[in-house]
Amino acid sequence: MPSPTIPVSVIIPTHTRAGFLAQAIDSVLAQTYTNFELIVVDDGSSDETPALLASYGKELICLHQENRGPAAARNAGISAARHPLLAFLDSDDRFAKNKLALQVASMEAQPEVFISHTQEIWLRNGKHLNQKKRHVKESGDIFARSLELCVVGMSTVMVRRELFDRVGLFDESFPCCEDYELWLRTSSCHHFLLVDAPLTIKHGGRPDQVSVQYKTGMDRFRIRALEKLISSEKLSPDQFLLARRELVRKAVLYGNGCLKHGRLEEGQRCLSLAARYSFFE
Repeated sequence: MPSPTIPVSVIIPTHTRAGFLAQAIDSVLAQTYTNFELIVVDDGSSDETPALLASYGKELICLHQENRGPAAARNAGISAARHPLLAFLDSDDRFAKNKLALQVASMEAQPEVFISHTQEIWLRNGKHLNQKKRHVKESGDIFARSLELCVVGMSTVMVRRELFDRVGLFDESFPCCEDYELWLRTSSCHHFLLVDAPLTIKHGGRPDQVSVQYKTGMDRFRIRALEKLISSEKLSPDQFLLARRELVRKAVLYGNGCLKHGRLEEGQRCLSLAARYSFFE
């Protein structure tokens, strides 16, 4: 395999995570692959993040904006990126030292591939967390598996920037599950390449994480993502059928859960939605 030469733009969105951000930045700066630029988008942090970023000087490109959420921060990074390959890293995760080198080499060896992801190591409160079978990562057509849950780790992804011309950017109206929504759009028309090595270290289980803050309502946004996908009229007949089935399943589960916990209006809305999309084989 030839030595990889494609330059990469690494994008880190961050919001009030000065305690973790340095580890993320340092893991990029320590890469064995050096042909990259590092863009950090400060999404309206209220802690020492600006001072921390300033301490790195010209080692990184800093963007600052009012707090608009992770989707808007990533989109700002994409707009500022100068290189043909883009990699993403959440500000509380880390790259393994050879992450960029191995992933760029894989993308260079398969120029027809627009997006790749890697295996990852999960840590919760500093302890290794075993991944369940439902989180197993795959290459190829991952659309059906992506309907149930987000099977692509945000910090594992590398894309060719042309992908966003084909499928669009992150939907900034989603405060969470914006990655789930984008991977649905992407997997409906593009195969994913899996670089089968644990090249990202993911830290979880903290109350400041978006996935924790919206934990009880994440299916609300997944349902919305499925509605958007179905209404796009870009799915094949088989994909359309699978998406409708998953929307109905999620809407029934979430709707009944809302009714059980006294959120009557939201519960009734979801059950009505499930009835509207129900069908008989």
